[in-house]
Amino acid sequence: MMNRILSIALLFILLTHGINAQVKKVVNTSVAGKNVTIFTTAENTDFRLTQTGTVEFKEMGQPMETQICVFVEPSKTYQTYIGVGAAITDAAAETFARLSKPQQARLLTAYFDQEKGIGYSIIRTNINSCDFSSDMYTYVKEGDKALTSFSIDHDKKFKIPMIKQATAVAGGKVKLYASPWSPPSWMKDNNSMLQGGKLKPAYAQSWANYYTKFIKAYEQEGMPVWGISVQNEPMAKQRWESCIFSAEEERDFVKNFLGPTMHKAGYASKKIIAWDHNRDLIYQRAQTYFNDPAASKYIWGIGFHWYENWSGGQPMFENIKRVHESFPDKPIFFTEGCVERFDLNKIKNWGLGERYGLSMINDFNNGMVGFTDWNIVLDENGGPNHVQNFCFAPVHGDLRNDELIFTNSYYYIGHFSKFIQNGAKRVSSSASRSQLITTAFINKDGKTVVIVMNNENTGIPYFLWIDGKAAEMNALPHSIATLIF
Repeated sequence: MMNRILSIALLFILLTHGINAQVKKVVNTSVAGKNVTIFTTAENTDFRLTQTGTVEFKEMGQPMETQICVFVEPSKTYQTYIGVGAAITDAAAETFARLSKPQQARLLTAYFDQEKGIGYSIIRTNINSCDFSSDMYTYVKEGDKALTSFSIDHDKKFKIPMIKQATAVAGGKVKLYASPWSPPSWMKDNNSMLQGGKLKPAYAQSWANYYTKFIKAYEQEGMPVWGISVQNEPMAKQRWESCIFSAEEERDFVKNFLGPTMHKAGYASKKIIAWDHNRDLIYQRAQTYFNDPAASKYIWGIGFHWYENWSGGQPMFENIKRVHESFPDKPIFFTEGCVERFDLNKIKNWGLGERYGLSMINDFNNGMVGFTDWNIVLDENGGPNHVQNFCFAPVHGDLRNDELIFTNSYYYIGHFSKFIQNGAKRVSSSASRSQLITTAFINKDGKTVVIVMNNENTGIPYFLWIDGKAAEMNALPHSIATLIF
C-alpha cells in the first residue's frame, strides 16, 4: 500500500513538473523573435511621437548588476483603463470658434482622430460658469427654485458645437461628463458664485434636480452624458466660482438628494464622481464616502487633481495607492490638471510635458483608470478667463496669426492616449534604476504597451526584459518612449 502511495506521489510530481515545464516554455518563447516598435518624443530632436525603430527580443537570462533594465510581466494584470481626454470649457470653445475652419479641423484631428491624432476619448465640461468662462452665468433665472426657466441656450453658441464636432471626429464614441463649479448665487449662504460659500439646505433638492435637468438638456441635443462630478474642488474657497462641501456634507448630499434623484430620473447608469479635488485629502474623503454603504452605492468612483503641491514639495502619489488598496472596487479617475501661471515665453519649456509624464505614470501605477487634462485649447494669453487665472494648455491657438502652438505636453499625453486602447489592463513593470520611470498595459488585441520616461540630461541605455528575453534600447535625454510588441 505504501509503495502504491509513493508511486502515485512520484507520478504526480513528474506530471506537475512536466506541466510547469510546458507552461514555462510557452512563457519563455512568447516574445522570442518578436520585434518591439518604438515611438519617441525627445528634447533637442525632431522626434514627436515619431517611430524611431524596431528592436528584436533576444535571449538574455539573468541581467548583470550593471545592466539597466525595464522589467515587464504581462501576465500580472491590474485595473482597467478607460481613456484619456480633456475639458471643453467655455474658454476652449471660444478659442476654437475664433480659429479658421482649417485650423479647427486640424485641432480636432490632432486630438480625437485615433490614426492621425492621439485618440482622445473623454470630454469634461462645466455646469454653469467656471473661471475659464468669459462671463458668469447659470441656466436658470434668479430665485427659480422649481427650475422652470432652465435653459442651456448659453452653451449652444460655443461649447455644444465644439463638443459635437469633437465627438464626430472621435467616431461618435466619447465619455462626456460635467462638473459644477458653483450653484447659482441665490442657492448659497454667501449669495455669490465666487469665494466659496455653501449650498443652503433649503435648496439641496433643487440643486440635485439641476444635474438631471442638465443631463436631459444635453442629451436632447444629441450628446449622451457618461457622468457627473458632484462639485469641482469642494474644499477650495476661490476668487472664481466655487462652493464648499465637507466630506460629510458631500456624502450626505449624494446619499439623500443627488443619488436618489438621479435614479428617479432614470439616470442610475450615469457615473457619479466624488471629491474632484487634490490628492492631499483624497484618502480621508474616500473613507467618508465609501465606508457609508448608503452613499457608496450611488458613487461610481473618486476624482482627483494634481495641485496639492502648490506650496512646494512633491506630488502625493502614495495617497492614490492608499485609496486603491482600501477601496479596490472604486475607480480612481484624474479629472483635472494643468500647468498654471501662463507665460508665453515659456511655451517651449520641456518641463511642461514632463510634468504630465511624471504624474500619469505614477498615478496609473497606483491605480488610476483614466486621465482628463484641463482646457483642451486656450488662446495666446492662456485664456479667456474672467478672473485672469491664466494657464497653459497642451495646444494654444494664436488668434493673432490663426496658428496652433503645440507644446510638448500634447506629445507626452499622446504617448498614452494614442497607443493604450480603452479596456486595456495595466500590467506589472519596473525599472532597475530610478532615472527611468515606467508603466505598462496589455491591450484587448493582445499587444503590450510599455511607456518609459527619462528626465535626465544624459541618455540611458537599457534592456526591455521579459522572462529571460530582452530588447536593447536607449532612452534619449529628456524623453518619453512608447514600446509596443
